[in-house]
Amino acid sequence: MSHRQVWLITGAARGLGRALTLAALAEGHSVVATVRGEHTLPEHAHLHTLVLDVRDRSAARATVDAAVAEFGRVDVLVNNAGHGLIGAVEEVGEAEVRHIIDTDLLGPLWLSQAVIPVMRRQAAGHIVQVSTVGAVGSMPTLGLYNAAKWGLEGWTEAMSAEVATFGIRTSIVEPGAIDTGWATGSMRFAAPDAVYDDLRTDLFGTPEVPWPSTGTGGGSAPESVAAAVLAHVADPDDRRFRALVGEDAPGQVRAALDRRIEDYRLDPRWGVD
Repeated sequence: MSHRQVWLITGAARGLGRALTLAALAEGHSVVATVRGEHTLPEHAHLHTLVLDVRDRSAARATVDAAVAEFGRVDVLVNNAGHGLIGAVEEVGEAEVRHIIDTDLLGPLWLSQAVIPVMRRQAAGHIVQVSTVGAVGSMPTLGLYNAAKWGLEGWTEAMSAEVATFGIRTSIVEPGAIDTGWATGSMRFAAPDAVYDDLRTDLFGTPEVPWPSTGTGGGSAPESVAAAVLAHVADPDDRRFRALVGEDAPGQVRAALDRRIEDYRLDPRWGVD
């Protein structure tokens, strides 16, 4: 794969997607950036911006076709578009559940299905799924978001083995906390039930939803996360399938895996000290 690549990045209007778009352009790559509506991406000779609702399978295929028509190929697909959902399992409504599954789980599937034939013809390509450390262990009130990301990682792991023979590389990026608007502007909230107020207070310091905006989400700067993703893609010797990004990510994953191992150890047949 040449150093100058064509990137297709979803959810590029803000946050990590915007940072990835600007970082790829700064490295000399061409970018097809998809947005849902208004955006502040700059005018650039190597940037092509398209409106896309990733839940629409036919629109996803048309977007890949447009990227190929514009730049001749697609070297890197980054499935970044998505949103969070706060709500205990009892609280979440059907429309909210279907929306997050359609966006966070099925949206990347539709884009991946559309780009695989292109990359297969090229005998090269890289599909990057933006997941979360929450795909390793679940957290109360984030169950449906976690479920979408767990599902994303499940079919992506199978896909990775299916397409490797075609020269297509696959990665799952698992960031820790990122200082973006994900927890505010990109977050959705189920209608709260007062029986979970104490739980929300323990978790978030307030029973109020949507919670008051503090102006910052804490965590890694999106620019540093974007730089880590670009470095991972650019390094042929970095063969990680799951790439942890952010200083807090390894600790969160280790804690989640330790909890799971302790649960398995309750089975006397586990046999591992």
